[in-house]
Amino acid sequence: MRQIVLDTETTGLEPADGHRIIEIGCVELVNRKLTGNHYHQYIKPDRDIDEGAIEVHGITNEFLEDKPRFEDIAPQFLEYIDGAELVIHNAPFDVGFIDHELKLWDPSKGKTTDYCSVLDTLVLARQMHPGQRNSLDALCKRYEIDNSHRELHGALLDSEILADVYLRMTGGQTNLTLGRQSSPSAETGELPVRKIGTNRPSLKVIQASDEELKAHNAKLKSLTNALWE
Repeated sequence: MRQIVLDTETTGLEPADGHRIIEIGCVELVNRKLTGNHYHQYIKPDRDIDEGAIEVHGITNEFLEDKPRFEDIAPQFLEYIDGAELVIHNAPFDVGFIDHELKLWDPSKGKTTDYCSVLDTLVLARQMHPGQRNSLDALCKRYEIDNSHRELHGALLDSEILADVYLRMTGGQTNLTLGRQSSPSAETGELPVRKIGTNRPSLKVIQASDEELKAHNAKLKSLTNALWE
């Protein structure tokens, strides 16, 4: 299974307002292992970057002046992601920008999902940790991943961090019986089921003594009385 963990940086928040991608960073996972086959590209947007965006990622208009435009890098980028599963945190944001860039370049090229499937780790995190903060920084803290070097957002750095987070999130669970790790199947994404044999010994049932039952009932009665006082 080939997965591409992807992140982008942009000139602003909404492609509908004319904002563009200025950086794409990707790391490749094959069968849940980092391959070192990264993709990283800065892109000239032909428009100014919002000041608020510069405060987030630190990329300036002057830095991008000599970088290629999206149409110059699009064929290589599409070849890189083709047939993979994209792993993205808050996927609608990045996919929306990529789709916008593809439309500006050549509407006949279609959308991101024409080339690959998409897994949103934000949706996954909300399912696994409902009611909790699930930003990338929060997940790093929860899964004890060091992101102290992340002073500014950067597409390649963030994709590398997200790859670590994703692997921790989906790395299986401890088998309480055997004390070893189980990992999801590469084909189904599901954890293997360990069946218990029908010829196992019967469980020993220990009954409470009369004295223990009497003490238990007295405790319940005291708790009931306390509720109504």
